[in-house]
Amino acid sequence: MKLKNSFIITLIAAIMVSNSLFSQVTRYGAFSRHTDIGNVLHKGTVTYNQQDQVYTITGSGTNMWFDEDQFHFLWIPLKGNFILRTNISFVGQGVEAHRKAGWIVRENLDPSSPHVNAAVHGDGLTSLQFRKTEGADTEEKRLDITAPGVIQLERTGNKFIMSAAIPGKPFITVQVDSIELKDEVFVGLYVCSHNPEVIETAVFSNVRIIRPAPEDFQPYHDYIGCNLEIMDIESRNSRIIFSTPHSIQAPNWTNDDRSLLFNSNGLLYKYNLEDDGITLINSGFANDNNNDHVLSFDGKYLGISHHRAEDNDNSTIYVMPVTGSSQPEQITQGGASYLHGWSHDGKYLVFTGNRNNKYDIYRISLDTKEEIQLTSAEGLDDGSEYSPDGRYIYFNSNRTGTMQIWRMKADGSEQKQLTFDSYQDWFPHVSPDNKWIVFLSYPAEVSPEDHPFCKHVLIRLMPVAGGEPEIIGYVYGGQGTMNVPGWSPDSKKIAFISNTDIN
Repeated sequence: MKLKNSFIITLIAAIMVSNSLFSQVTRYGAFSRHTDIGNVLHKGTVTYNQQDQVYTITGSGTNMWFDEDQFHFLWIPLKGNFILRTNISFVGQGVEAHRKAGWIVRENLDPSSPHVNAAVHGDGLTSLQFRKTEGADTEEKRLDITAPGVIQLERTGNKFIMSAAIPGKPFITVQVDSIELKDEVFVGLYVCSHNPEVIETAVFSNVRIIRPAPEDFQPYHDYIGCNLEIMDIESRNSRIIFSTPHSIQAPNWTNDDRSLLFNSNGLLYKYNLEDDGITLINSGFANDNNNDHVLSFDGKYLGISHHRAEDNDNSTIYVMPVTGSSQPEQITQGGASYLHGWSHDGKYLVFTGNRNNKYDIYRISLDTKEEIQLTSAEGLDDGSEYSPDGRYIYFNSNRTGTMQIWRMKADGSEQKQLTFDSYQDWFPHVSPDNKWIVFLSYPAEVSPEDHPFCKHVLIRLMPVAGGEPEIIGYVYGGQGTMNVPGWSPDSKKIAFISNTDIN
């Protein structure tokens, strides 16, 4: 217990430092300063809305082309590899078709600095622009997309990858290799009016500066920092409410709309949405919990998945009051069991169980502890969750070769596939109003049996009956991002975890 208690102290200290840092930098959000680059006629400005975490930047400048640039720059110094992402929109019709805004990475603040620039123009032209050496002419690679609403710029050594998307659609990418910028560079958002007499304005939301996992990262052994985020489903705007250098995973939203629950280093915590306080949830001997924990529909009980030493450290399901307990009640036995859902009446749990060396979905009675096998197809079935009306169980299965979202009746009958694309889809979560499913999608190259940490993933949304999924979140995360139900009680928001190396 000394290790666990030490970890609690360290986590709470990190929380205090993190909140303190946020309070110190709210003037420019995640950035250090803003600067006019070049001899502009009109000074640029930056406004940061702390509540929505949205930036509004104005800038003038003759151009960003040939051998020098003029623009307004909101920046932070950064070393090593990184991922930069934002939603972007211009304000008004504008004067010049080639006004531009986006991400830029520069060696210095001189107008002729080497740089890489992810640019969106006023007429919708989208390109990856770059100047390889000081004072050289700017070159570019254009993307086959017009007026994207989301752009991303990723640095991996000397390689830069630009991605852009119409909101709701997949990224389109181009890349440039052998751009030899210094390890420490100036990174940030910019606006250029392309007309020295004019000031243009752009708005940037969902701004993320991500430090990815190192190349020697070992999943389940190594961990990097995390952001706890809340997304508004209608606007698609996401706010970071808490950051920590520790690994936190799988936020549940309590049905009183006051708290989020998450796990970290085997323990469970409650984040108070009203005062940002974090408290440890007493789980007694169950101090090696994974990220499969679920609240009952009435909000009174919490089911957890604890690795029980007496059962070869297999994950075993327990139930306790949501307020905590020193003696959680054991529910499953006889093999690894990973909790995913409660029935609406509170009488049953559904879980992924390893029985006879195969993972399938089971239902278990809380009263009799009797297990009923619900799926038996070849492959892995996982992520089971009841619909709020109790009629259906949603789950993910790779029985067709890729991991897809499925639905069956509560008794296991009429199993029906709902997604049919090349993504690897995991963890369907049904909104409390029973209208929508939100789930996590990995790219096709990820194994259909794996859902790893620290990957480019998508949060997607579709009607409960199926249909064309829509991308609502472009995230660096994966394992632990949304393994459990994270809908707000009013079905208007979701909570999730993203990864970044805060150290």
